[in-house]
Amino acid sequence: MLQIKAKGRWGRLYKGSGNPTVANGLLAHLACLGSHKRRTDEEATNFAIAFVDAMQPRDAAEALLLTQMASVHLATMMLARRLNHIENLPQQDSAERALNKLARSYSVQMDTLKRYRSKGQQVVRVERVTVENGAQAIVGNVTHGGRAEDET
Repeated sequence: MLQIKAKGRWGRLYKGSGNPTVANGLLAHLACLGSHKRRTDEEATNFAIAFVDAMQPRDAAEALLLTQMASVHLATMMLARRLNHIENLPQQDSAERALNKLARSYSVQMDTLKRYRSKGQQVVRVERVTVENGAQAIVGNVTHGGRAEDET
């Protein structure tokens, strides 16, 4: 059985995942980050746990997404490190493509998290309004409730 000494607090991971089985599974996945065969990387695992904790998952979907984001970040950094030491062009091209895909994946994951946390609400801020002579403007929060059912 794989054992590591995890540092920090992962109570928010347990609370955010909503289920001890989900939380234990995520911890097991995080423990495998940076591992090679039977050797584990406690530093990578602890970083990932700390990242998920710092991002304060609110539910299981966020806990899963944040775990993936930590994994993608670690893989991105590993490829960036490798790219600095590659000596031939085919390996450089391959590592560069993989690094680019991972960096874009992380960006998409960040956008997904932002949209998920905002529950699809959009904020529109108007910087400048011009009101012609004789016209009226409303200043303040405006909400539109939509059409009533009996309207055509």
